Amino acid sequence: MPPPASVSIGAKIAPAEAAQIRELLEAGLYLNESDFVRDAIRHRLSEIKVIKCREVDFQTAKKEILGYYKARGEAYPDEAARDLELDFDLVMKATGELRREGRLVEA
Repeated sequence: MPPPASVSIGAKIAPAEAAQIRELLEAGLYLNESDFVRDAIRHRLSEIKVIKCREVDFQTAKKEILGYYKARGEAYPDEAARDLELDFDLVMKATGELRREGRLVEA
């Protein structure tokens, strides 16, 4: 059975928040409260990302990181960790070792 087209979620908010939403509605920024809530949810979900970390051994991580930097060029370690789904500390340790080995050089 396919999932429903939409789901209703109820929430209680403080009177001050409700008043702020009413002001936005009166200013014409939103059609109604539901429009505001949908927009707020979409905005918040776009800001929050769950970072998944794969379990890989150190040598595999080094190979993946080296390939990442060769393909991408410059990148911060947190970007490599996010894109490769590796633990940040593992990326830092591996990039440090790759630099000491002369296999990864900063531009």
